[in-house]
Amino acid sequence: MKRLIALVLVLMLAIPMVALGETVTAEAQGFGGPVVVTLTVEDGKIVDAAITGDAETPEVGGAALEPLAEQLKAAGSAEIDGVAGATFTSTAVKEAAAAALAGGNEDAPADDAPVAFTAGEYTATADGYNGPLTVKVTYSDAAIEDIAIESSVETDHVGTVAFDIMIPEMLEANGSGVDGVAGATFSTRALRNAVNDTAEQAACTNLDAFKAAKIEHAAGDPVEVEYDVVVVGAGGAGMAAAAQAAQDGNTVLVIEKNAEVGGNTLVSGGQYQSVMPYLVWDPADPDATTGVYEHDGQTYDKVKSVQGCIDELKMILNWSEEPFDEEYYKDNEFVAGDAAELSKHGVHQEYLPILQALKGEIQAYLDWAQPQLDAGTPENQLTLFSTVNLHIFQTYYGGLRQSADKSQWIYGDVDLVSQFIEGGQGLKEWLEDQGATFVENTQPTLIGALWYRENEFIGSTIDLDGNGEPEMGRWGSYFAAPMTTLYAANEKNGIMIRTTATDLIVEDGRVTGVKAVHYDGTEITAKAAKGVILATGGYAANIDMVLDHNVYWSTEYLTKTTKTTNRSSQVGDGIEMAEAIGAATTGLGFTQLMPISWVDNGNLAFGGGNYACWINPTTGHRFVDEGSERDVLSLAEFKNGIVVNGTPGVFLEFYNETEPIPGPPIAQLGPEDYEGRYYYVHGNVDELTELFAKLDGVTADPAQVLETIKAYDMAVMGQGDYPDVGKAIASRTVGDVEKNEDGSYNADTYDLENTLLTVRLMAPSTHHTMGGLKVDTERHVLDADGAAIPGLYAAGEVTGGIHGGNRLGGNAIVEIFVSGRTAAKAVTADNQ
Repeated sequence: MKRLIALVLVLMLAIPMVALGETVTAEAQGFGGPVVVTLTVEDGKIVDAAITGDAETPEVGGAALEPLAEQLKAAGSAEIDGVAGATFTSTAVKEAAAAALAGGNEDAPADDAPVAFTAGEYTATADGYNGPLTVKVTYSDAAIEDIAIESSVETDHVGTVAFDIMIPEMLEANGSGVDGVAGATFSTRALRNAVNDTAEQAACTNLDAFKAAKIEHAAGDPVEVEYDVVVVGAGGAGMAAAAQAAQDGNTVLVIEKNAEVGGNTLVSGGQYQSVMPYLVWDPADPDATTGVYEHDGQTYDKVKSVQGCIDELKMILNWSEEPFDEEYYKDNEFVAGDAAELSKHGVHQEYLPILQALKGEIQAYLDWAQPQLDAGTPENQLTLFSTVNLHIFQTYYGGLRQSADKSQWIYGDVDLVSQFIEGGQGLKEWLEDQGATFVENTQPTLIGALWYRENEFIGSTIDLDGNGEPEMGRWGSYFAAPMTTLYAANEKNGIMIRTTATDLIVEDGRVTGVKAVHYDGTEITAKAAKGVILATGGYAANIDMVLDHNVYWSTEYLTKTTKTTNRSSQVGDGIEMAEAIGAATTGLGFTQLMPISWVDNGNLAFGGGNYACWINPTTGHRFVDEGSERDVLSLAEFKNGIVVNGTPGVFLEFYNETEPIPGPPIAQLGPEDYEGRYYYVHGNVDELTELFAKLDGVTADPAQVLETIKAYDMAVMGQGDYPDVGKAIASRTVGDVEKNEDGSYNADTYDLENTLLTVRLMAPSTHHTMGGLKVDTERHVLDADGAAIPGLYAAGEVTGGIHGGNRLGGNAIVEIFVSGRTAAKAVTADNQ
């Protein structure tokens, strides 16, 4: 009898404590907020499930809700696999489903039960956008007394703004359920999770009420304003347009959905491509080793070439001038990034004059350089060749792509490409005149750039905050300067933040303004006497929109669980607003993936391929030319990488720990290993073996990995071929090695075994959408007939037709600023 009673008790514990056919509900914390699961149970099994999670990221957690509901129904229990790439949401659904089966929220305190705590200070840490966020929360017996950020690596003016808004509201609400901040989803979630953790530590008596506590924001009376120019979006394109329009004497209003200006530009690499003539080879003075930057009058050393650059130039010199042969690729595979093969099959004839002029420039350089190479001078001791025509032509062939079904080709419009590249020649001076600062003596590269012509931001000379310190970083160079210009030009000029544009106002066939809604629900009508400039960015954070239009990527690789480097606000709403009034689009089927994204959250890891050796985690061999275009790199990762926690395409990057990585502080990497992202090891078998044992799916032989890296380094030093695949441009070895006085490598000093290496795990994420609104060279938005829509202009990533099917690294910043200025100038010219 005792055994029978025990068996009955065991069975009772195993059966969900709900009545047959009963509907039960429970919730758990998801990525952005509460996830609510409602279950119908019959005969002890889930027969129906409904899940809501309004605060989940639409393209990730939001997209996973329906599949998760189906998994619950199929399993009949809370024991489900979850959805890859939506870990936080999946975990919340499992927890909520288990709680619902255990009786729902019956045992939870009533929502109106008082909240009480064990008074004291409590500390908790949660993962944010760039890394760990630590908060210290002070509680009295009945209230939150203080919330302090103890440590944070969140991006200034992105994540930090969320703290400034949410912390005062949490204090007032006495809980964590306050509204999140648009465009700062990761930081919002991290703050909420950390504060919730401290509430649990403080033995909060009603945690559900604590998590639900929020401030209700009442809408104000409708607002109507009128300006000469209304700009929608305060990223790089929008602020460039605003500053230029203000300089031209217009009154300007900027409408921005996020809590601060900056857009996606603030979380981008930040460098921009544009050759600085004073730093590169000058045919008028070929032996010059220095050049004068006329804008500041200073003399700078010219930059040196890099091993492999001259081979690339020789390939272009031999490029066929025949009309591009599409017929060849009907029967032969088009391999993106194989410029050597592409060069044999002609050029689209509108680019022929560019190619012919470029060939003349290259030939003049080689006439100077080849005798020196023949005499034994290392290539890295010759002055770098770089011209505007090279930039235009590389943008052309770097973006020339074929759809997956071979039915269409795409490449950048020659007039739009030439315009932004030629316009980039004066961009640095324009920004510096407003107070921005840049590194004046380098022309580095970054991932997928194809050449060395990047310009590095520093910050500014401007003190916006009045704290005696100039604004630095991307914020200083790209936003403090144009904001100062905007406000100084006219006291009426302004920026409406946390305000989402919803519709364009059309009167008598002309766009005359914008309808918008403030975060509190207040309706805004912004009339534009001269024109509206859309600068709302792309849609890489809207995976449904990406997938709906996709014609380039295999659905094996691009799925609903694909992560993004973009802020959550980049969803294509500007495109949809313009389409609603008849605007045409182009190239929407092509989306660029960023090959160097963190495995855990998809955010941009920063860096370049010129100094690193990329390794297949299962073979220990190289699998791609690390200096290739971004789509080429991403495709190679999918084909050669492993799957880690549902993320495909994960590979290993090795480089010398002393190599600086451009980007925000977290991209410089901390002094300790970051689990799942990066590790520090010396180049020996023992340490690699120990590391690989920690990494699921990494089965490569450490000895083979080291052999590959050594062969790679020998090729960099000019002693052999690159292992496995070729290499276009490489700037340094992975292992330590000394250089001779002439700049050549002293191979006898090479030491890999004792070199401290950085090993990063990365994978592709959506990054930049190639398509968008159809525009002309003045950035008028065009309709389906190719006619300009009166009063409507567009700039930046919201437009298409510029980058083709793949954007070169660093081309975004220069394009968005040049196109923003171009649109603003067009508004003024059209209203003379």
